[in-house]
Amino acid sequence: MTNTSFSDKLATKWNEGKFVCVGLDSSNYSLIQKVVDQTHDIVCTYKTNSAFFEADSAAGWESLKRIIQHIKTNYPDIPIILDAKRGDIGNTNEAYAKAIFDELGVDAVTVSPYLGKESLAPFLERADKGIFVLVKTSNEGAGEFQDLTTEGKPLYQVVAEHVKEWNTNNHLAVVVGATYPEELSKVRRIVGDMPILVPGIGAQGGDLEQTIKNGLDSNKQGLIISSSRSIIFAPNPKEAALTLHSRIQEILKNV
Repeated sequence: MTNTSFSDKLATKWNEGKFVCVGLDSSNYSLIQKVVDQTHDIVCTYKTNSAFFEADSAAGWESLKRIIQHIKTNYPDIPIILDAKRGDIGNTNEAYAKAIFDELGVDAVTVSPYLGKESLAPFLERADKGIFVLVKTSNEGAGEFQDLTTEGKPLYQVVAEHVKEWNTNNHLAVVVGATYPEELSKVRRIVGDMPILVPGIGAQGGDLEQTIKNGLDSNKQGLIISSSRSIIFAPNPKEAALTLHSRIQEILKNV
């Protein structure tokens, strides 16, 4: 399955009833390997955050490569998202795309839409990869720009509309924080059945039930529910991930 597209891998996991994404927010290789080995049968994706590895310079980059290779070798059916939030002019994004997809070999990446579609071309052209565009982020200050009114509606909605138009290869997705469930519902109506990565469950206090009710697609799928610190730093990461998985399944029964 190593050559399977991100979309196909993700669809398989959803069909297995898996929605949990474990955010690997640490550059501690032994810790992350333990978390992966304990949770691989529960998750739909892993999300590695490049910042934690970049902070450790060359050693951190090598640790990131080792973690990705460990997942790809032992659990090749699990897609890997690099949370990098890349966004720059075209030739810089070409270098980013090469590093992320060709060097690291991940299945998907988060990107910023601020420089427009033209700048994102090096990512949009990678039809076998998942490209997650930031729409409504989970942080408290997200509304400073994302809620500004343009074209008679909040900017985040305009961005969602553009991402929907860009999705000619059916490989785009959006990021909406669990801390904004009403906005999540509005984005879902705009993007249809596109995947939505939802950070903010766990340490950031996002409401899981509202996230699921407002974010499911027409197939009662479509969500990648991310939790990081509350799982990887738990005394028993497997138990923490399984608890989240079980809570999701209970809520789904009532949707």
